[in-house]
Order: sequence, then C-alpha cells, then structure tokens
Amino acid sequence: MVPSIRSLIDHHRIASFLFVTYGFTWTIQAYLVVTGMEASWTLSILAGFGGFGPPVGAAVVVWASGGSLRSWFGQFLQWRIGVRWWLLALGLPFVILAAGSVLFVLVGGPVDLSSLPSPLIYLFVMVWGTIWGGGQEELGWRGFMLPLLQDRYRALVASLFVGAAWTLWHLPLLLNANTTHGGWPLSQQLLWGSTIFAGSILWTWMYNNTGSVLAVAVFHAGINSMGLYHPVDKAALVPDGVPDPWLNLLAEGTAAVVLVGLAIALVVVYGADRLANQEVPGPAVLKLE
Repeated sequence: MVPSIRSLIDHHRIASFLFVTYGFTWTIQAYLVVTGMEASWTLSILAGFGGFGPPVGAAVVVWASGGSLRSWFGQFLQWRIGVRWWLLALGLPFVILAAGSVLFVLVGGPVDLSSLPSPLIYLFVMVWGTIWGGGQEELGWRGFMLPLLQDRYRALVASLFVGAAWTLWHLPLLLNANTTHGGWPLSQQLLWGSTIFAGSILWTWMYNNTGSVLAVAVFHAGINSMGLYHPVDKAALVPDGVPDPWLNLLAEGTAAVVLVGLAIALVVVYGADRLANQEVPGPAVLKLE
C-alpha cells in the first residue's frame, strides 16, 4: 500500500519540517531575486513574511503527526516564567551590546553617541521583531525542531543541528545583493554565521530553562535590535553611502566574540547535556509520541 502524505510526514518529521520551511521561505526569496526588487519597505515586509517558514513547517508536521497545535502554539503564549528569566530575556541583549561596544572601542573602533536613536524606537523594534522580524521563527526552530532533537541528542548537539539548519535557511538572504546581508563581504557573512550558532546555544538555554517560545522570541528580537544602538560612528561605517568593509567587519567581529564567549560560558556552567538545571522539553510538549 502506498503510504499517505500524512504518514510520510509523521515518519520523517524533521525532514518534512525542513522541506516545508525551506520551500516556503525560499519561494518568497526567489520571487524577490527574480523580480529584481530593490531595497525598500516592500522588500523588507516580504522578506519578513518569508520568515514565517519555520512556524508554517512546524504547524504542518504537528498536524500531520497527530500532535496538538494548541500545545505547540501555546509555547508562544507562555509568559509565566518568573521575573528572573524575563530580566534575562530583556536585559541580556543590553549586556551583550555593552560588552561588544567596549571591545569595539578598545580595538580602535570610532564611536558617535550622538547618533543613537530614541529609546522609544526600541519598543517598536522589539514588538516588531518578536512577531515579525525574527521572533516568529522560534515556533519552528526552538518550539518544534529542538524538542524533537533533544529526544535523541544532548542539548548542545541538538543546538548545533538547529544552528546548521538555521544558517542554511538564511542562504537566499546572503545571495541577494539587494538585502542587507547580501551586501556584506564573505568574511562578514562567515562571522555572522558564527553568531547564529552561538545564538542557537543561547536560545536553547533560554527555552530549556523556561519552556517558553515567547521568552526566546523576545530574546531573539532584543539581540536583533541591538544593531540600532551600536555606538559605531555611522558616518565612518558608511562613508559617502559606501560601506567600509573593514569597519563593518570590526563591528561584526567584536559582537561575535561576545556572543560566542557567552555561549561557551553557558555550556561550561549548565553542561552540554541539558543546558539547563531541569528536565528539557521533548516531543511531549507537542503531544507527539
């Protein structure tokens, strides 16, 4: 008997998730490339819509496998995690920014504090980033793929697998010259890739200790928004409208050092097995057998 599509998905959950996730996102990214759409709000919105590939992929597999869509999505509504973890989710991005900025200054990077945007913009960017600009991805990466992998692998190994899939998923952004990432030189793209793997460990740590995709999404949005408040002299960063490759690399590199260093510290303190002081989420959180 030819197996049904639902049966195939159920028996190949991770592969099916990645197939739908990549297919959704890369189709939209291909449209941006084929149409030659230049940098604009329209491109940003469409690229953001493409960021819903991971939750779409997760929803399809949870449904096809007979899991609970309510339990899966409920992780994004889980806000009862304690004050300590909310302080970490909201405050760590500022600590990371401060440490990276100090390192940037120490190696000779030029700064201009007068060019920093209003704090009110941060509130908008955080909300936008949580539901559209990156945070929504976490329903797929951490809210689905990570629990399935942690059923078979240590938290650190599972994080690296997710990091690899997450990095590859971004490939169209790196190849499209009209996106911010596509305008970076290869060295900066590689540095950025290292921060994705470090971020994957940080997000696992947050998720495994809270069970909250919402906390991870907020943490993710906070890290993404820190670029707005980096004190680098913007005029020196993009002189005459042309990015300075060395200065951009320096800013990216100092931030990467802090993120990677923090990821290593968390592995040392919490251990590679769970990256947490408690049992970690597995397929049961999705009501999957």
